[in-house]
Amino acid sequence: MIPAFTPLDILALGCFLAGWIGYTAVADHSRWSARSITAEMARYRERWMMQMLGRDLRIIDTSIVGNLLTGVSFFASTSILVVGGLVALLGAKEQAMATLAELPFAMPPEGRVWQLKVLLLIAIFVYAFFKFAWAFRLSNYCSILIGAAPLQGSLAQRPEARPEAETHARRAARMVALVAFHVNHGLRAYFFALAALAWFIHPLALIATTVGVIGVLYRREFRSRALRTLRDGA
Repeated sequence: MIPAFTPLDILALGCFLAGWIGYTAVADHSRWSARSITAEMARYRERWMMQMLGRDLRIIDTSIVGNLLTGVSFFASTSILVVGGLVALLGAKEQAMATLAELPFAMPPEGRVWQLKVLLLIAIFVYAFFKFAWAFRLSNYCSILIGAAPLQGSLAQRPEARPEAETHARRAARMVALVAFHVNHGLRAYFFALAALAWFIHPLALIATTVGVIGVLYRREFRSRALRTLRDGA
């Protein structure tokens, strides 16, 4: 049986998906992406790897990568826990719908529609898990690239090897940027999952929270004080 989606539900879901896909396209794959905080940090990552070539003891560099691994593993583990909780929610449909019906302005969905809304959240957090898991693996590759970089002493003895070493450093910087890319997509999934929660209350709430999430993401990635600090130190 086809779930009884209302036209407003279909409109809200379309706005949600279009908002997520559209924002990702603009923020990551358009000419405006060069103005984002992610692009600005990519330049600092390359500077970091060039500085790394000047150190024989790279405890600082491995500690930074270790901090990245800690954060990524936390979000990957959290995503799995959330998925488990949502799967359990599928079996508690009646209780959850009864609680939802008591909320003001709520429009409780029909049973199959409720399940599809929960499945949407599960899909979002599974997507986030894969992003964080891949970022975790790439972080390990970053550690290997740092370990494989030539030491400062060897470069001093063989100046002709400097261009190859700088190429290696830029390669390592691109690998760290890939980690940030996938972590950013995983975190973005968390933001849009919060918007998707509003669909349980009312389709119009989903549209409103989707617009709100896009506004928050845009401000933080393109208009934040952190970005201004990176650019001019103000």
